[in-house]
This record gives sequence, C-alpha cells and structure tokens, in this order.
Amino acid sequence: MDVDEKLIEHVATLARLKLNKEEIKEFTPQLKEVLDSFSKLDEVKTDGVDISPQPVEIRNVLREDKVEASLAQEDALANSEHKKDGYFKGPRAV
Repeated sequence: MDVDEKLIEHVATLARLKLNKEEIKEFTPQLKEVLDSFSKLDEVKTDGVDISPQPVEIRNVLREDKVEASLAQEDALANSEHKKDGYFKGPRAV
C-alpha cells in the first residue's frame, strides 16, 4: 500500500484529528511500518485450518453465589460524612 501524506491526512480526517505538517511527516513512516507489519499476515499459510469465530473457549468465570456475612449498616456508614437516616446521602437528582 502506498503511504503518503495524502493518506495520513485522510486517516486523520476520518479520526477527526487535526494534524500539522510536521506531525503528518512524522506519522507517514510510522503508518507505513504498521501496515507493512500487518501485510506479513498475508504470508501465513492457512490452508486446511478451520475458520473459528471464537478461538478461545468461552467458559463461565464468575464465582459461585454464596451467602456470607456482610457489614452492618453502622459499619458501612462509619467513614462517611454524608449520611442521613441510615443511608448514604448523595447529590440531589432533578
């Protein structure tokens, strides 16, 4: 892919970035290097490899629900300056 200043300006426009001329000159070789790295993926032989939309097995990573003792209301409110009638007091929502 031909990476030039026009391409950098186009990508910056799509990303809603305002780049000056110095930044455009700085990013041109960097984007070329990134695209060259990705083009190496085209060289990987994938013949006979099944398509897998999820390459990593999905499993439930949540812990089992267990009933355990929790903080008493007084302990939970102990360090709060903003409390009223046994509850945390927050800003008024209109």
